[in-house]
Amino acid sequence: MIREQRTLWLGVLVSLVLAGCSSTPKSTSSEPDHSSRYTIKQDRAPSGDFDVSGLQDAVPRYEPPRNAGNMAQYKVWGKTYRVMDSNDGYVARGIASWYGEKFHGHKTSNGEIFDMYSMSAAHKSLRIPSYARVTNLENGQSVIVRVNDRGPFHDDRLIDLSYAAAKKLGYKSKGTARVEVAAITVREDGSMTLAGKPFKPGVGAPAVAAAPVPGQSAGGNSGLFVQLGSFSQRDPAEALLAKARGVIETPMRVREVTTGSGRFHRAQIGPFSDESEARHAQNLLESRGFGQSIVLTDRH
Repeated sequence: MIREQRTLWLGVLVSLVLAGCSSTPKSTSSEPDHSSRYTIKQDRAPSGDFDVSGLQDAVPRYEPPRNAGNMAQYKVWGKTYRVMDSNDGYVARGIASWYGEKFHGHKTSNGEIFDMYSMSAAHKSLRIPSYARVTNLENGQSVIVRVNDRGPFHDDRLIDLSYAAAKKLGYKSKGTARVEVAAITVREDGSMTLAGKPFKPGVGAPAVAAAPVPGQSAGGNSGLFVQLGSFSQRDPAEALLAKARGVIETPMRVREVTTGSGRFHRAQIGPFSDESEARHAQNLLESRGFGQSIVLTDRH
């Protein structure tokens, strides 16, 4: 009897430990209830008025590549998402939302603890942890956040900011805003690039009005592409583009890049003259089964 009771309690304890170690939301084929571990059913802002006037941006620093949260691809609620092989050159525009008290104190996708009062963010495909400058295109304000989580898992959303970051960008009350997300890459020597261009936080960061038109650069050597996938071998990239040629008649290429994670072959369509043209092509391709593509700026 004592042995049976001990076995029963051991089973309960193991179940509780596993439940407490789940991350947001997990890749799975059985589709469990992802919200079951949270004590708050509906996300919300904290009570009171949190003052963000003195809140500083995240400070970009070099962080060695990690495996946690960076699976080549993962599935959430039946949809497959792909993680980029490198954040270099990434810039995209779309809708930002925010997350707060429901997730506060829980683990992020790379095992860290989410703090809604910090300058952090969640993104579906950027490698984590990483940094990005997020600009509110409606008011011109910008912040730098540390990306350490996955999401938002809604087709019309590009990025989820922490409650504090959203409030600092001026859209917390509204709920969403149209933003530009530009990846900040930090090298081992401390040098940085913003969307592929040399960058120093707080020094010469261009305002939204002065930013290059999407798909173009001052030197004219960059363009806007729809990237269907990135592979360690060239053949899968070529095969993917061969299928895409049956859907859309647009220039395509396999771009070979070498990053800190190795050599990759990017299956890309473009360049496109503007963002609306790129988004139209992306929507067409995804409607024909090409999964989770991304729009990014890359060299010609």
